[in-house]
Amino acid sequence: MSASRPLRADARRNREALLSAAREAFLAGDTDAHVEEIARSAGVAVGTLYRHFDTREALIEEVYRKEVDDLCASAETLLDQHSPEEALGRFLLLLVDHAAVGKGMSVALESIMATDSPVFDDARTHMGDALTRLLDAGTAAGTVRGDITGPTLLRALGGICALRVSEGWLDEARQITGLLLDGLRHGAPHAT
Repeated sequence: MSASRPLRADARRNREALLSAAREAFLAGDTDAHVEEIARSAGVAVGTLYRHFDTREALIEEVYRKEVDDLCASAETLLDQHSPEEALGRFLLLLVDHAAVGKGMSVALESIMATDSPVFDDARTHMGDALTRLLDAGTAAGTVRGDITGPTLLRALGGICALRVSEGWLDEARQITGLLLDGLRHGAPHAT
């Protein structure tokens, strides 16, 4: 499929339905979902799936890429709707939720970890850039300290999100993220 030619409306709907069906299957823990099941859930034929995605791994990559793109796009929306400090706090919690989604998809993602796929490097770059935009806005408003970069903050969050999954994991990760946000406010001229 040519990347330069836009998809027809019906092809775009089919592609979105496939991505949605695959996402739901992976998040529900059906990490062995076969392409036939995903196509059936999307209401399309298997041939349609393969017109959009050459392999099951390509479908998994695209599901993950779309998750990251949607997440990172929310940074600008949050800045439009909230103060920079509030937008940053909300985005940090969205990153924690994203990690929970990633944990739900972890087995499916393992199939692409062994490949030369740039999807994880691209995701880290994209998330680091979104955090940099939020930090810059907070620094400009004087509510967030200016000595932390987006990639550094992402690494700190990675440590939080790498906590072993157990009872109450997500609540604990959110609580620790609140502590991290408090640290980002510390020393800022106009922190609340």
